[in-house]
Amino acid sequence: MWEIIGGAALIAGMRVCDVSLDTIRVINVVQGKKYLAGIVGFFEVLIWVFALRFVFQHLDVIPNLFGYAFGFGLGNVLGITIEQKIGLGFVQLNIISLHFADEIANTLRKSKFGVTILPAEGGSGGISVIVVLIPRKKQNNVLKLVRSIDSKAFIAIQSSIPLGGFMHGARR
Repeated sequence: MWEIIGGAALIAGMRVCDVSLDTIRVINVVQGKKYLAGIVGFFEVLIWVFALRFVFQHLDVIPNLFGYAFGFGLGNVLGITIEQKIGLGFVQLNIISLHFADEIANTLRKSKFGVTILPAEGGSGGISVIVVLIPRKKQNNVLKLVRSIDSKAFIAIQSSIPLGGFMHGARR
């Protein structure tokens, strides 16, 4: 009995590892980090093959199949959680504040973030769009700063891949 439970747990553990690595690999692929993606992919597939080998050697043991499926599901959750903590890559924040655009921009600049203000036209007239390009791991800090000044500010966040040039504060 313990052998069956141990086998299923081993399979689940291997799947948690390989699926978590898969999440990290895919993010590196999207960001164009081909060598890092290749290294992560090597370990991901190596672990997956061992897990699959164990499953096929004991295909008649039903708990192994549940361990495989459970590991896959938990691996997705863990992979996303790890990636959120690491905060790989860059994001661009587009911030629209009807009354506090200058205060937000000045506060972000004092906090060493590069800020660009663009004039725009809204339904009720002229507005400013504050554009900030930052490492994703600093995203929550910037959001807290903005929300502390204007809790009603509209913020759009998109993934960004800087190509080159100067970005004040973004590469620290």
